[in-house]
Amino acid sequence: MLALIAGTVSYLHMHLLVELHGQPGWVAALTPLSVDGMIVAASTTLLAESRSGGCGGFLPWALLVAGSAASLAANVAVAEPTPTGRVIAAWPSFALIASYELLMRQVRRAAEAGTSRQRSRGVRSRATGAASAGRPAFQRPDAGRRPGVRSREAQVLAWQWALANRAGDGSLPSGRDIGGHHGRHERWGRLVKRSGMAGELGPQT
Repeated sequence: MLALIAGTVSYLHMHLLVELHGQPGWVAALTPLSVDGMIVAASTTLLAESRSGGCGGFLPWALLVAGSAASLAANVAVAEPTPTGRVIAAWPSFALIASYELLMRQVRRAAEAGTSRQRSRGVRSRATGAASAGRPAFQRPDAGRRPGVRSREAQVLAWQWALANRAGDGSLPSGRDIGGHHGRHERWGRLVKRSGMAGELGPQT
């Protein structure tokens, strides 16, 4: 509701500004949507990137900053030339940007919580399987192991899984499939595939 109210007022300010500069009616009606729409599109892209473990990159952040600056500048441009008038005119655009970012933060936090619960269930499932097989559910990472050996064993197991799950044409699973099956990121899966194909993780049977 806050974003809707702020967006409506911001739209009217930008519509008035475009009309004052001699643009036809349909241009004045659509231009404000392109400004605030860029903010929404950039924020949504950042949300999708964060849910997949990325940080968004330069382009969506740059577009978010550019859209926010343009929206604020357009609202201030139609204000009375007084400090109070400029603050009043700039507030709807600021409220729109802030409320949308707060919404995106809540969605990101919910997504992170869901991912944490899935990982927790996966750990409990593996622990239960290990206990039923007569093996200890958890071991100290450094118990009888050299640094890096445990990670190496996980890569070897992932490579063996990839070899056992070739497609009908003999092609290996993708890095995304390898990483997802073992609860890891796609980058880890690509590393396993590259190392395995180079012969570093055992023979390619």
